[in-house]
Amino acid sequence: MKKVGWMALPASLFVLAACGGDSDQTSGGEGDQTVLEMYSWRTEDRSAYEKLIEEFENQHPDITINFQPYDSTEYNTILTNSLVSGQGPDIAQLRPYSGVQTIADNGYLVSLDDVPGVSDLEDAYLDAARGSDGSIYGVPLTLNSGVIFYNESIFEEQGLAIPETYDELLEVSQQLQANDIIPIAQGGRDAYLLSMVHGVIAPSAYGGNTLVEELLDGTIDLTDERLLASLERLEELSEYFPQDFIALDDNDAQAMFYAEEAAMYINGDYRLETFASNIPDVPVGVIPSLGIDEDLAERPVMTWVDGSYGVVESSDKQEEALLFMEFMATQEFGQLFTDTFNRLSPIEA
Repeated sequence: MKKVGWMALPASLFVLAACGGDSDQTSGGEGDQTVLEMYSWRTEDRSAYEKLIEEFENQHPDITINFQPYDSTEYNTILTNSLVSGQGPDIAQLRPYSGVQTIADNGYLVSLDDVPGVSDLEDAYLDAARGSDGSIYGVPLTLNSGVIFYNESIFEEQGLAIPETYDELLEVSQQLQANDIIPIAQGGRDAYLLSMVHGVIAPSAYGGNTLVEELLDGTIDLTDERLLASLERLEELSEYFPQDFIALDDNDAQAMFYAEEAAMYINGDYRLETFASNIPDVPVGVIPSLGIDEDLAERPVMTWVDGSYGVVESSDKQEEALLFMEFMATQEFGQLFTDTFNRLSPIEA
């Protein structure tokens, strides 16, 4: 089965203001220890990150990294405020695409063009960490895919076949709703949640990357019939979301899926790790994509680079921070990341 990847356009811009760096460093001759402050929005991954950092510190015993994660919904504000106040980190996790571009274009990040290994990554991945000047300002961390999760037990009990096209997804949803089961656990309070759903179901409406490429080169605009058709699908599918889904956040949606009140849930493949921790006894299947109409040989998958890490321009520990960037670009790091997180690294190995 041929799978065609495509890159979703960002639904919103993450605007972060000035940057600054203020971390500790001991002094006094031999045995000096440099402490780097590293910000992230992955609170749930602290222990996994500490394993990666430990390996780096083993190779650089004179450097210590203080990993400080914050809640994802608060991260942009916290990072902005800390940088504006001059108390920013040395290393910061950067939102992809427009997020990193905004910071880089204002001169607040160090170019990584000359860091060994960074420019060897695929251009499509590096595009998520570039400024408008074309320079690289972040090392991409992981590749994500938008997928449809489904409760295998509910599907089996209801005698449902796994949908392979959008029409089949509608049919399954209709049957579930008729049996008083919420077809799709979906929140809409945060814009990215609906953007995620659109990204999963839309490519089958307009043929994957073809429309995206035409949109980017100016051949078409946002009023193209194919794009409008994809939005109509999103509206149509919303009939099978929970009542008042616009008021629900992702935690609410997950709770419905956990309680087996809903048969399906749409989000990134990274949620598999969450399910393994929270509902290990619930059999969860994955529908990676929907076929283009009846052509199941071509099934586009929405993929994107989920952030990168960069060095803050005002940090007085740039040399040490750049060593960590170099480490992140190695095959060793890529393999360790994949083994630790069970997620796909953009580093070829």
